[in-house]
Amino acid sequence: MFTALDPLAVAAGLGFGLSLIVAIGAQNAFVLRQGLLRRHVAAVVAVCALSDAVLIAVGISGVGLAVDRLPVLMVVVRIGGAVFLTGYGILAARRALRPASLSPGADADDAAGRPSPGLLATVGTCLALTWLNPHVYLDTVVLLGSVANSHGESRWLFGIGAVLASLIWFTALGYGARLLRPVFAKPIAWRILDGAIAIVMLAIAVSLLLGI
Repeated sequence: MFTALDPLAVAAGLGFGLSLIVAIGAQNAFVLRQGLLRRHVAAVVAVCALSDAVLIAVGISGVGLAVDRLPVLMVVVRIGGAVFLTGYGILAARRALRPASLSPGADADDAAGRPSPGLLATVGTCLALTWLNPHVYLDTVVLLGSVANSHGESRWLFGIGAVLASLIWFTALGYGARLLRPVFAKPIAWRILDGAIAIVMLAIAVSLLLGI
C-alpha cells in the first residue's frame, strides 16, 4: 500500500489539502463559532477531520470516478444540502437580529436566554454541514482523489499529507478561535459574525440549487 517515505508527496498533499480547506464555507463558519463558544470543540474538530480523512481515502481508492458518474446522487445531496443550509442560515440571521455578548463563564446563547445545543445536536449539525455539501465531495473525493492518484505509488502518502492538513486546520480554527473572545464581548461582534454566517449559508444554498 505504501512505498518508501516520500516527504515531497506528503508535503504536496499537505499544501493541496490546505488550499482546499482554508476557505470561507459552511463547515469553517460552524467550527469558528463553536470555538468562540468553547462548546464541544474537540468533538467538532474530530468530526470534521475524520470526515475529511474518510472522503480523502474514498477518493484515492478510485471511488471518486464512480461519484462523478452518478449525477442523480449528486442532485439529491445538492437539494438536501440546500434545504439544510437554508434553515441554518435563517437561524443565524435570527441570532444576528438578537445578538449577545460573551461574559466570563457564559456563552452567547446563555446570554441571550437560548438553550445551548447538546453534544449530539452539535455533532449532528456538524455531520450535516459536512456530508450534505456536494462541494465537499467534489473537492475531496473527485479533485483531491484525482490529484493524489497522479502521484502513482506515492498517492497514499499524498493522502496522508491532505489528512494532516485537515487535522491541523480544524484544530487551529477550533481552538485558536478563543483568542478572539475579547472581541466578541460586544454584541455587535456577534451580530457581524452571525450575519456573515447567514450570508455564507444562504449563498451556498442558492449555489447548490442553481447547480453552481
